Amino acid sequence: MTSRFTELVVDCHDPERLAAFWCAVLDFRVIDRSEGKVEIGSWEPTVEEVRARQMPPTLMFIRVPEGKTVKNRLHLDVSPIDGSTDDEVARLLGLGAARVDVGPEPGRSWVVMADPEGNEFDVLRTLAPSDRHVGPGGQGS
Repeated sequence: MTSRFTELVVDCHDPERLAAFWCAVLDFRVIDRSEGKVEIGSWEPTVEEVRARQMPPTLMFIRVPEGKTVKNRLHLDVSPIDGSTDDEVARLLGLGAARVDVGPEPGRSWVVMADPEGNEFDVLRTLAPSDRHVGPGGQGS
């Protein structure tokens, strides 16, 4: 007997707003919605596909009355695929994310951010080919 990781649920005040934010971040689409709940993903799960192999989980945003009060115990990490980490951070700021100050950490190679409801996530190093994120003067960024 085994289980599959099929969805990650995020409690929030505004499921539509967070779903729209994360769809823009991850290039996902809304695959289901009902009162107080929005599910997004890169694919529409079927029982047959989930049973056959581990597939990427979907994200489910569910309206709850209480607000976020402490640091997340679980967070998402994202990696840019077609630009520099700095370019992706700028794009995410434009979508409504915020930088989170977690204090000095020597050698940290990621940027800690928060979505529009304050849920922390990390932007990791870029996965773009090095020729896709060349800065001014031919310097890699």
